[in-house]
Amino acid sequence: MPWTAISTRNETAPIVRGGWLDALRFIVASLIILHHFQMSAPIPLAEGVHPVFERGGFLLTNFFLIDSGYVLMRVYGAAVSRGSMSAGDFFLKRYLRVVPAHLIMALGLVSLVVFGGMMGFAPRAPEWFRWDQLPAQVTLTQAFGVYGGLGWNAPSWSISALIGCYLAFPWILRGLVRLGPWSVLALGIGLYLMANQLTWALLGYPVYQMPMGFGFFRALPLFLLGMSLAWFAQKVWIAPKLAGWAGIGAALLLAFVQYFDKHALISLACISTIILAAGATPTPRPSKLVEKAAQVSFSMFITNEVVRIAWFGVANVLTAKYALSAPVQWGMWFAGVAAAFVFAFLFHTVIDTPIQNRIRGWLKSRRKRKGPALQPVVSIEG
Repeated sequence: MPWTAISTRNETAPIVRGGWLDALRFIVASLIILHHFQMSAPIPLAEGVHPVFERGGFLLTNFFLIDSGYVLMRVYGAAVSRGSMSAGDFFLKRYLRVVPAHLIMALGLVSLVVFGGMMGFAPRAPEWFRWDQLPAQVTLTQAFGVYGGLGWNAPSWSISALIGCYLAFPWILRGLVRLGPWSVLALGIGLYLMANQLTWALLGYPVYQMPMGFGFFRALPLFLLGMSLAWFAQKVWIAPKLAGWAGIGAALLLAFVQYFDKHALISLACISTIILAAGATPTPRPSKLVEKAAQVSFSMFITNEVVRIAWFGVANVLTAKYALSAPVQWGMWFAGVAAAFVFAFLFHTVIDTPIQNRIRGWLKSRRKRKGPALQPVVSIEG
């Protein structure tokens, strides 16, 4: 492949809805559901099939955090950098995107536990529903060393960590835009490796094993890496054919190494390459179906753990009461996975979208009151 396949002279393809990045978001959200549900199978998939179903959480969380930095940089980087969107407006937009759905699901889970207890159905693992853990989770402060946040809708720790990343985004951006694309790429990779080495030296484990209570310190190096990949992608044109083959090769390598072990740094390089390749591959015919699937991905992430708790709370009672056979238990498990997808779609359509429409209307009127309208931004991350 000649060097002209990578160039700073050609225009980088814009990212659009219904393209490869959207497809990746839905695939990863689907795998997150499978990862969370595998432990509730009659035989956990990590034990009965392959350990990758357990360590998949590490891979998928890394993808989620890197992709968040990448997409936000590509969508909002220019507007925040030139000042047409203030740091405060950016944070408010992102904060209001995630918090309403989180609060609704937290309230729903609390109601489920309370009313279930009133009807005589106590949780099988009450240690995961301790009331002293709830305040930090509801306020999304659990990733900053605040006591609590364990149990309940546990995956929300990554949303808490991302809120810190949203705050840091404008200040990281100021530093990145002063550097060239290759320098930024080297900086993003180097800072992650430094953070990883630092946690090994001080704590005895890699940065991706930081406990949820300090999740921000796990998330920030990955989020910054995603921003660095995006800045590189905006400045350096990669031939679509090269990007496509690189993405396919990285996906195959990721699957291959996971068959044997976690291989954290190799996996991280593969994930970064897949995201970079997806963003560099043009989408001449965007898919409305893929666009809709990606839009539902946030609801899939924020609701699946609550659905799992509710579904298998009932399934476990039925299994114990009627001594259900293994095939019936597997049938209920597959139905539970399907229920997670259905519930996420309904939540997105009936609850999350109307709320976000109201919020967007309020933000638009707020911008008009503040002064001249911001230049329009086409968002693919919400």
